[in-house]
Amino acid sequence: MKETFKVINQMVKDGVIEDYAIGGAVAAIYYLEPFDTADLDVFVQVETSGSDLMILAPIYEYLVKRGYKATGEFIYIEGFPVQFLPVFNPLTEEAVRKAQLIKYARVTTRIMRPEHLVAIMLDTGRPKDYLRISMFLEQGAIKMRQLQAVLRRHGLMRKWKDNEYRFEL
Repeated sequence: MKETFKVINQMVKDGVIEDYAIGGAVAAIYYLEPFDTADLDVFVQVETSGSDLMILAPIYEYLVKRGYKATGEFIYIEGFPVQFLPVFNPLTEEAVRKAQLIKYARVTTRIMRPEHLVAIMLDTGRPKDYLRISMFLEQGAIKMRQLQAVLRRHGLMRKWKDNEYRFEL
């Protein structure tokens, strides 16, 4: 994954993406006890011009020119399946903007903060998201005051209250 992060960082330097943050299961694993995951979710801030359907085309063109293979929604970078997801609402935009810098095998990368991850999982609302939210709470991986602030800013307090029974310890 170290080499994958190097390629993503180079994409920022080359202007293919403006900014990014690792999200999804790989980001969750950074804060939680490890569990299996098949891919790397990279939320990207890209310059929007033209059709929304083509927003990721420059990313794929850049990577394919460098010999990486696209299969379905993934592009394999240094052997690791990566799914690029454009920021799609104010919550994911904030999550990318406020991502923290970490070192992974001496490579700097950007990872979403746990409170943003939990808010995105709540917003998405899949059964596996609710299970992961419980893991964050059980393992003390989030600061409740910071989470509540994120939930309030993005209109998710009602959804939290409606689903809180799923997360009770």
